[in-house]
Amino acid sequence: MKHKLKGEAKTRRVWLDDKELTPDASQVYRNHSPDGFSWGYGGSGCAQLALAVMLEVKGEAFGYQEFKWKEIATLKMDEDFEINFEL
Repeated sequence: MKHKLKGEAKTRRVWLDDKELTPDASQVYRNHSPDGFSWGYGGSGCAQLALAVMLEVKGEAFGYQEFKWKEIATLKMDEDFEINFEL
């Protein structure tokens, strides 16, 4: 199934399939980033976003680091984004 992920750099708000995605549930699972989501590098904010996406889409964390490196870390830092992906 195809999904759309969209992020706003100024606020670091993220939407998955037009529904706002928050870091709360993923931080309970594993708190990589108390500051929330980020993108454009290989660090903790990207890991938190990738984990949140995987938990929402697949209901499990398996593969979130790979998703981080493939989709999240490659985005431009400090810029809005919109991507389509399939898991």
